[in-house]
Amino acid sequence: MAGGQGLRQSMKILQVVSSFKPAWETGGTNRVVYEHSRSLVEKGHKVTVFTTDRGRKRVNSPKNRPVIVDNIQVYYFRNISNYLARKKIITPYYLPLIARKEVKEFDIIHVHEPRTLVAPIIHHYAVKYSIPYVLQAHGSLTTFFQKRWLKRTFDVVWGYQILKDASKLVAVTKTEAEQYKSMGVNEDKIEIIPNGIDLFEFDNLPQKGEFKGKYGLGDDQRILLYLGRINKIKGLDLLARGFADLSSTLKDIKLVMVGPDDGYLSSLQKLVTTLEISDKVLFTGPLYGREKLEAYVDAEVYVLPSFYETFPVAVLEAFACGIPVIVTDRCGIADVINGQAGLVVPYDKDQLKHALLKMLEDTKMRQGFGEKGRLLVREKYNWGTIAGQIERLYLNCLSPAQ
Repeated sequence: MAGGQGLRQSMKILQVVSSFKPAWETGGTNRVVYEHSRSLVEKGHKVTVFTTDRGRKRVNSPKNRPVIVDNIQVYYFRNISNYLARKKIITPYYLPLIARKEVKEFDIIHVHEPRTLVAPIIHHYAVKYSIPYVLQAHGSLTTFFQKRWLKRTFDVVWGYQILKDASKLVAVTKTEAEQYKSMGVNEDKIEIIPNGIDLFEFDNLPQKGEFKGKYGLGDDQRILLYLGRINKIKGLDLLARGFADLSSTLKDIKLVMVGPDDGYLSSLQKLVTTLEISDKVLFTGPLYGREKLEAYVDAEVYVLPSFYETFPVAVLEAFACGIPVIVTDRCGIADVINGQAGLVVPYDKDQLKHALLKMLEDTKMRQGFGEKGRLLVREKYNWGTIAGQIERLYLNCLSPAQ
């Protein structure tokens, strides 16, 4: 029965996100939603996803009608403008017509990315039909960078009310929980549930040397790896400058940057040229599947020098490959990493350079961090464990007195 009356073994769940499988290249949120959905289906629940055709390249479906993706029912609503969609302005014109008819059929709704036009539509019908919903911001709450005035305007018109009416709000870290509270959310409504990874993907890792062989790197070259979007917020200029200083004394290191261009690639390449390290830096573009694992396995260390980061899945992937990490203290899971599976440094070029040098010079440290990271991700960040936390959260929303 829809509406969430009483505890049940099987729920009808609606997930709402701007893009979905196979559009991994548009960011990490859609991968999280996919893993939530897949794991919940495996637990016996019926999951539907409302999403858009943003970034979708390999799935053919009837216009604005659902398809089945790995036992998940998915609506890929057309955007009015593909150009606007690429700019993360989501305009699914047919969504309100479907939402008006179908939202009332669900027991619970999970809205991801509150600052899209999808969220107010779903909020309207969830309130109208008294369907409880969970909201998850995925690190998007902060307004101190990127479109700050648009974000603040959205919050005044819709955002604060969407937060207020949510039954629960999911934060992936304590830092994000504080961001919710700064927007007036009661602490009792916030649940901290981390992201995770599919450990099955890491059961049979490639042999060392495969990545180096493909890209013509010598066996004696040591790789410092960045893997993620090529975006200014990732601190890649800081990494390039720190690496330039380091490479003047260490001749056997190579900086490998893996990931899709997110508006910063040309600027970064110009900086690399200016720093005269073009021959020491490799841009591969995005890598997926086994090719991505090959990059991790051949790396000495994974580096994430972000100016701001909530919960980077790439760090968990590095853990699963037994690779130590270095992040800045702007990373939301810095407290998990520091001294356990890697090093945490201030957002400073010299501090980053010294951390890289320390890691490269201490084989025992690298191996120790790698082993601890592998154990940590298997104990706390596997999707089975996290899906159980999500499931309990939903049931609590449906039966708060239980």
